[in-house]
Amino acid sequence: MSTPTLAVWKFASCDGCQLTVLDCEDELLAIAKALDIRMFLEAGPEEVLDHYDISLVEGSVTTAHDAERIVDIRARSGALVTIGACATTGGVQALRNGADVADYCRSVYARPDWIETLATSTPIADHVTVDYELHGCPISKHELLGTITALLAGRRTPVTRHSVCIECKQLGNPCVLVAHGTACLGPVTHGGCHALCPSFDRGCFGCFGPSESANVDGLRVALHAGGTTDPVLVRMLRTFTTSAPAFHDAAERYDTAQRDDTAQRDGSAVADASGAHRP
Repeated sequence: MSTPTLAVWKFASCDGCQLTVLDCEDELLAIAKALDIRMFLEAGPEEVLDHYDISLVEGSVTTAHDAERIVDIRARSGALVTIGACATTGGVQALRNGADVADYCRSVYARPDWIETLATSTPIADHVTVDYELHGCPISKHELLGTITALLAGRRTPVTRHSVCIECKQLGNPCVLVAHGTACLGPVTHGGCHALCPSFDRGCFGCFGPSESANVDGLRVALHAGGTTDPVLVRMLRTFTTSAPAFHDAAERYDTAQRDDTAQRDGSAVADASGAHRP
């Protein structure tokens, strides 16, 4: 039996998830032995084949060229696995989706007319069929190894389904939200990071994206009780996985509500001031 072929592809990203593959260290030799790595520019191999048994894809689609390239990669791939927040939700660069990209280009580049880019940053699944997704910024080494092992063995991939709160309980961490009033997205965030930030008394930043059936409105009530305001919550939701529907929709609603409240207060202040000057 021939050794399964592997390709690792990069789109718009920081390369952090590809580095996670290389950071497997002791396990990397076992991976190289079990897989025939033919395409992985970060590590060296560059061989274009008609078919790869497994493709790992990092990064989001931000250019017309990449939108075409992912279709070609999908056609060449057996199992296609997206790795990381950029590939699964559009990543930090999806902050552009609600802004004026042309204005960004004018502000950053001396020759914005040379820049060819789409107005949005979108996940790979918006363009082609994805077989498996690994969340995180970057992905978990343990989930990566487990997924590769499962694909080689022909069994179900061991992707985490619970929230970060479950991992805090498993590790015996005190709840930073309840014990310290620290703003934390753990209750609504996909697990898999082994509660890295809460383990160091930091609130979860949501880099693994929204968990299944994430109750963001419920978390908002708890955060308000601890003194966290909507502007802070909106900034937290608009980071690593800003375009994930559960986070995006909640942030839009809270931002709109905040602007409406501000406008109402300003209107009331103007009315009061006008009344105070009446004879």
